[in-house]
Amino acid sequence: MKTLFFSLFTLIVCHQLGCSSIQVADPNSAEGMFKIAEQLEKDERFEEAITKFNELRNKHPYSRYATEAELRVADIHFKKEAFIESATAYQLFKDFHPKHPRNDYVTYKIALSYFNQLPSTIDRDLTPAFKAISAFKEVESSYSTSEYFKEAQTKKNECIKMLAEKELYIANFYFIRDIYDSALKRFESLITKFPNRSFDEEALYKAGISAFETGQKERGEKHIRELLKTFPNGSYSSSGKNALEKYGSR
Repeated sequence: MKTLFFSLFTLIVCHQLGCSSIQVADPNSAEGMFKIAEQLEKDERFEEAITKFNELRNKHPYSRYATEAELRVADIHFKKEAFIESATAYQLFKDFHPKHPRNDYVTYKIALSYFNQLPSTIDRDLTPAFKAISAFKEVESSYSTSEYFKEAQTKKNECIKMLAEKELYIANFYFIRDIYDSALKRFESLITKFPNRSFDEEALYKAGISAFETGQKERGEKHIRELLKTFPNGSYSSSGKNALEKYGSR
């Protein structure tokens, strides 16, 4: 009976501590607290894991486990898809540990935290894209040999494409409503900020038409001639030639 009672007691204590099958010699030591928190994380008891990792950091701030616990808290926020919190946690880690050997990973995770805040459609707020692009670029420039380098490039380009599509969306919103002065600014911004993103042909044509419609003949001709030079056989080339004849005779 004593053996059975002791076994049951041990199981209850382990469950409360989150230690499952691992043995913790001293649950109040830095190592012991880390193992308990680590097991809680594995068991997806995320809030308890965060609490235990933070407790470790407070009780053993100079332990080698404290820095790792700080990073693990950021990772747990990311696992929970609490991306605002993970972005903040990763950034704080980086600020406090600027020379940490895993800062390529941390910077990449900062970028992903912003990337994962982006909406599924371009007609909504894309503000997180700018912060994501900045962090992805840092991975490219500062960690060129990192395992996250290629993925950072890919994700960065996805962000840029979304911003370009948003600019085109707004430009076309004005264009189809004959608000040509606002459309012209947006199409020219698209050409300047997002070149070679597959939108240049449409942007040049509609920038030209917008300029013509606002009485800026020289500006309109510049865009249309650039269109015909760059895309001589493009889908807008015929319309561009017609525009030169139509507006040139005015």
